[in-house]
Amino acid sequence: MSDTAPRTPVPPHPAATLILLRDGPDGLELLAIERHSGLRFAPGATVFPGGRLEAADHDPSWRGRWTGPKAPADLAHRVAAVRECVEECGILLSRDPVRAAALAGLRQAMAAGQGFGAALAPAGLAPALERMAPLARWVTPENLPRRFDTLFFLAPAPSGQEPLCDGGEAVGALWATPRRLLEEEKAGRRRLVFATRMTLRRLAGCPDTAAAMDGAAACPTAIAGGGERLPAPILPRLVETAAGPVWRIPAGCGFLPLETSAEDVRLG
Repeated sequence: MSDTAPRTPVPPHPAATLILLRDGPDGLELLAIERHSGLRFAPGATVFPGGRLEAADHDPSWRGRWTGPKAPADLAHRVAAVRECVEECGILLSRDPVRAAALAGLRQAMAAGQGFGAALAPAGLAPALERMAPLARWVTPENLPRRFDTLFFLAPAPSGQEPLCDGGEAVGALWATPRRLLEEEKAGRRRLVFATRMTLRRLAGCPDTAAAMDGAAACPTAIAGGGERLPAPILPRLVETAAGPVWRIPAGCGFLPLETSAEDVRLG
């Protein structure tokens, strides 16, 4: 193979992200975390809690925890998003109020190597997987060496819990309006990867949590395995235009603008 031959894209890792929402004095607020500057992917970036799916996220026992008649096709992604939120910032999307001591015990058990599902049981904790709404599915562009196929979920934040970062992947957390985070990036005080910025732009038009959750219902979908529907993938592509290179996303994906100058995009 010659050095000029096109490379086969690296398969993307399945991943999930949880965007917790609440209503603040200036409107809709969401929970964001700051990634450690020493990480390989998106060092120092402001993102939402999330990460790769693990084998245990697919355990059949999670279907028994679903409150409805049939668990959704994205159940493993929901589990992963909730698990990562606990690990990174200490918040459990729960059905009932959670005492700080129970939450601390959950994190300690997980840090010691106990699985998420097994660690929930002793404290009688139940994740509110049914309260999550899929917003989008972003896929890392094909030219990058580290790629993710990530489902983004929205959910109302559980009451009585405040973020406590793990100090590893996440070194800081804050509640902020989407508009504030976008303004801070524009001023050079914050680093946002492309999918995060586009998500903030979309949510900036929502006055409150109810509007954001309603907007997620309009998420474009595609047929997945088993005939169920999942969010249609959004795969940015680098395109040369008369004005210069741009990253283009599919029309009708629910996000705008469809083209962004390549020099203004950070992918990782």
